[in-house]
Amino acid sequence: MKTNPLISIVMPVKNTSEFLAECMESIVNQTETNWELIAIDDHSADDSHSILSEYVSKDKRIKVFKNNGKGIIDALRLAYSKSKGDLITRMDSDDIMTMNKLNVLKTNLQKAGRGHIGVGLVKYFSEKPLGEGFKKYEAWLNELTKEGRNFEGIYKECSIPSPCWMVYRDDLDSCEAFKPYRYPEDYDLAFRFYLKGLKPVPCDEILHHWRDYSTRTSRTHIHYADNTFLDIKADYFLELEYDRNKSLVVWGAGDKGKTMAKKLIEKGIEFYWICDNPKKIGKYIYDQEMLSFTTLKNIINSQSIITVANLKAQKEIKDYLKKKGYRPQKEYFFFC
Repeated sequence: MKTNPLISIVMPVKNTSEFLAECMESIVNQTETNWELIAIDDHSADDSHSILSEYVSKDKRIKVFKNNGKGIIDALRLAYSKSKGDLITRMDSDDIMTMNKLNVLKTNLQKAGRGHIGVGLVKYFSEKPLGEGFKKYEAWLNELTKEGRNFEGIYKECSIPSPCWMVYRDDLDSCEAFKPYRYPEDYDLAFRFYLKGLKPVPCDEILHHWRDYSTRTSRTHIHYADNTFLDIKADYFLELEYDRNKSLVVWGAGDKGKTMAKKLIEKGIEFYWICDNPKKIGKYIYDQEMLSFTTLKNIINSQSIITVANLKAQKEIKDYLKKKGYRPQKEYFFFC
């Protein structure tokens, strides 16, 4: 095993010239020096390519290519094909690394060994006040990361902080790296890490700063709309978790509950659909009767998908299921 393996940083770039120099400075000033950056210009219409070229002329560790496809996944595939490192991480061209990010991820990952994922805490920053949703997501994700419990929340949100992770190349290959063409690509990769049993290494240091702004890709592109996240959750649940020997129950009749119910109906999967809204109980949606949540006590050997977003209601549901002896990620899964 190499004592000082090379780190390959793969980074798609598209129209981020306003932030790119700050991002690049955070990379070239890392305390860890044994790295290479493979940046892929994804048909930028601004000065991104010229900014990257300036850094190439000053630092031989930086390599820049133009995307021969289109979009983030094609860019990641190309970057990975050009990389040589034994350790792989990703970077977003509008974000900032802390100076010790690569060193901490590398040190933690080497101590843990193969079969693990190095992760770190993240922090949002923005010129405008952050919304409560961003603050809650940051706090929730960091709490999981501190204890390496990231996969306990995999069906709730993307629970591997992207792009604040590092893995061994052969582990990434075992997860099919960037081959699958499915968005959101970071969430799909997180599920594939989970599928292959990779274990997050706990970390209590902020290593990555997420920049939030109104035109950020994750805010504006259809690939990152809510329905795409739900599709991934549903598909992986049915592949990895669904127990046909149990009675499937869907909680909630909001948009996510309806989307989930419709997907199950299309696949011919039988389920009970419950809610606590008296205006909906007893009515039929998609020819499926809405039942009261009290129905659960009569359902033997159940497995539940919970799409209820209200935090107070979530706690009540969780407490109720725990009293029944049901286990998270076994008999019940929070999808929001």
